[in-house]
Formats: sequence, C-alpha cells, structure tokens
Amino acid sequence: MSEHVVPVKTYALIFASLLILTGVTTGVAYIDLGPFNTVVALAIAVCKMFLVILFFMHVKYMPGLTKIVVVAGFFWLAILITFTLSDEFSRRWTPFSSQWQPGVVLTAPQAK
Repeated sequence: MSEHVVPVKTYALIFASLLILTGVTTGVAYIDLGPFNTVVALAIAVCKMFLVILFFMHVKYMPGLTKIVVVAGFFWLAILITFTLSDEFSRRWTPFSSQWQPGVVLTAPQAK
C-alpha cells in the first residue's frame, strides 16, 4: 500500500501558519474585546486544531472511514459538552444559601 507523500513546503507553510496564529492569539489576549475575548481565542484555537488534524495527522489524505471516525469523535465531544452544559444551566444557583450566614467569618480551631 503506497502512502501519500506530502511535500516539505506544505509542512513549512502549515507550521508558519500555526506560528502566526499563535502570535495572533497572544496579540488578541492584550486587546480588551469584552465578552468576545474567549470567543476569538477559541475560534483561533479551532483553526489551529483543524490545521493540525488535516495536515500533521494526515486526515486530509486518508480514506473515508478514517474521516468518519474523526467526525464521530467530534460528534461525541459535542454530545458530552451538551450534557454538561444542560446540567450546568438547569441548576438553580443562589448567591446565599439558607445555611450560609453572610458576614460570619469562620476561623480555624485553636490548638491546645
């Protein structure tokens, strides 16, 4: 079975792209985008993830079954995140429980 040969130029371009995206991530971290800081950082991370998966892991050149397994992994991750977030969003969070006493400071027991 012959394997697909990827030119070194492709690897160099992908590596340079990853370095540039890492620099962009660092640069964006110093800019206040409000609530979009996390969104922009995750978008850049997803771009880098796709570059690594497609080229360095050779998924771009693999047969269909390998691609299906990779997509199934992301689908499973989406299911796990959905269940986790549905649990998180369905809980009732209150700032003060009925058992808590605001203003009371607990101290460690004194040694005898």
